[in-house]
Amino acid sequence: MDLFDKAAEQDSAKQAPLAERVRPATLEDILGQDHLLADGRLLRQAIQRDQVLSLILWGPPGSGKTTLARVVAKHTKSEFVPFSAVLGGVKEVREIVAAAEARWKERRVRTVLFVDEIHRFNKAQQDAFLPHLEKGTIALIGATTENPSFELTAALLSRCRVLTLRPIADEDLEKLLRRALERDPQLRELHPNVTPEALVALAEGAFGDARRALTALEAAALSVGPGGDVTIERAAEALAKPVLRHDKGGDSHYDLASALIKSLRGSDPDAALYYCVRLLEAGEDPRFVLRRLVIFASEDIGNADPRALSLAVNALHAFQLVGMPEGHLAISQTVCYLACAQKSNTALTAYAAARADVEAHGPLRVPLHIRNAPTGLMKSLGHGEGYQYPHDFEGHHVAEEYLPEELRGRHYYEPSQSGLEREIGQRLAGWRAVPKPPKK
Repeated sequence: MDLFDKAAEQDSAKQAPLAERVRPATLEDILGQDHLLADGRLLRQAIQRDQVLSLILWGPPGSGKTTLARVVAKHTKSEFVPFSAVLGGVKEVREIVAAAEARWKERRVRTVLFVDEIHRFNKAQQDAFLPHLEKGTIALIGATTENPSFELTAALLSRCRVLTLRPIADEDLEKLLRRALERDPQLRELHPNVTPEALVALAEGAFGDARRALTALEAAALSVGPGGDVTIERAAEALAKPVLRHDKGGDSHYDLASALIKSLRGSDPDAALYYCVRLLEAGEDPRFVLRRLVIFASEDIGNADPRALSLAVNALHAFQLVGMPEGHLAISQTVCYLACAQKSNTALTAYAAARADVEAHGPLRVPLHIRNAPTGLMKSLGHGEGYQYPHDFEGHHVAEEYLPEELRGRHYYEPSQSGLEREIGQRLAGWRAVPKPPKK
């Protein structure tokens, strides 16, 4: 490397953002992931033994996935080859593998292929890694913010160890910010006076994201100039409005949707509204939320309050009519009603009980007296013979057996004591108490 190359490299380093300039280079410098890197942990032991593992690093933005991959490569004296699943494809993977083979043959240097956003690869692209992992040509370290069990193929997962990175705790973020103020030459040159309250605000406002915390610190320091005061107000300005973490196809999506439904089921309108707003403000399609509310109205309320299903369906229609932003009013109204409604899951349990018998007994014969008899032949075979029309009887009910003979006496629907279903249960109990005709 000549003087011009060195100068260009130095200029490039100066232009890099603070998060890149202070990126940890050793295991000891990595904060917030002690569950993976503390003494005695599997990953730390593998690194210390100079073992290169294929890994899937699953964690939120700014939790250190790229940093950890770089440190693994450095400690195992491997060539670190970064690769983006957004920008590259199978052709580029083949070129990287060919270079890895040559590197091993010529210099006995292993290759760590780091694939950022590996969940962006489709099944065929993910399968392209398999033969090279089998041969040991490369060690694959994939980074993803999405649940690997949803986004990655079983074949790829079986060849990699999945490690979960956690959001970095506020106290660790404070340490990281102090370290940046002490070690980064550009920050030392600016020498900002960061108040303790501002440091806490920067750490707490980053929501576990180290990159966000460092970016906000640098922005605040640059805004006040050399020797300026970074106050809590300046820190808040630098953080700006946080971007809500949510990917409509990813793990956050399922977590928030699950939290919404469980809050509704738990009759907590405040929590249900919170998670509903989280979904909508993060860009979720309101129709997805409304469809979940329609399902919930049957699954968790049912006949305890049949109005719930009507309200949920009407809310869906109302949204389709008025759209957003006014459409959120129908959603809010429905969420509050469903959370406070009487609950019953008998629609779910009754179906499950009936399905169990269907699966256990197969296609049992329908009793002759309730079979369809549109033709003379069918009538001659006994179809419909002896059928009693309930409307011909007092109360529009007649004691009759409608289940197949093998299932006589089965009760699938057991009304709860909640809301309207208490009345339904009393009526049904009276009907069930009337003796049925004997078996023929």
